[in-house]
Order: sequence, then C-alpha cells, then structure tokens
Amino acid sequence: MTQGGKYDGFLPGAHLIEAIGQGAFAFGGMSHVGSLLVLPDGVRAITATRFSEVDEATLAPVFALPPGEVDLLLFGCGPSLHPVPAGLRQKLLERGVRCDPMSTGNAAQTYNILLGEKRRVGALLIAVA
Repeated sequence: MTQGGKYDGFLPGAHLIEAIGQGAFAFGGMSHVGSLLVLPDGVRAITATRFSEVDEATLAPVFALPPGEVDLLLFGCGPSLHPVPAGLRQKLLERGVRCDPMSTGNAAQTYNILLGEKRRVGALLIAVA
C-alpha cells in the first residue's frame, strides 16, 4: 500500500474495497498491487498470489483477533471458486469463523455489502489480472 510514497503493507481500520482489477485493489484513498487480507482492524498485504498458497500463517492475523471479532471470512480465490482446505476450515470454525469461498470479484462485492450492514466480516482477496 502506498500513501505519500511510504509503503508499510498495513492500513488500520475497516475500509470498503473501491475497485479491483489488473492485479490491484483500491481502498482507503490508496491502491495496492497484490493480494490482501481485509479485517476489522485493518487491511494487510499478503504474499499469496494463488489460493493454493493460503495457509495458517497467511491467516495468522485472523487467529490473533479476539474471539467474535470476525464471524465470517470470505475467501476471494481468484477468478474462480476453490474449496477451503478442510484443516484450515476446521481451525477457523474452532474460532467461530465461518468460511465462504468465491471468486475475488464476488468476495469484494459481498464484503462491501456486509461491512455496510455492520457485520463482523473479513476477506482474503487474491489479486486478479
């Protein structure tokens, strides 16, 4: 994420996803090339470029949140839907977090709607070209 020429990979606070495409996302008055983990406490850059690269380490910020902070984690899997691996899904469910995989475009749109409804939602968004 860039803001005033500074890059730190984290923007505090909940932000709507304003645009997606060409491997980038716009939110909070800035843009970021690459994938994101969007949570109530902020937007984080992640290194995953494909959904198959997402693991517990990628989701460590989700597991670090207080219980109940996120009830639903949307998985924007890229251009198409992929199942969330059973072990990862189970670990999230043990924390009270349901998973909903879908394409990245649909995940960003659904995230915005649910955030607007003040739901406790997060999203992992794999960048798409």
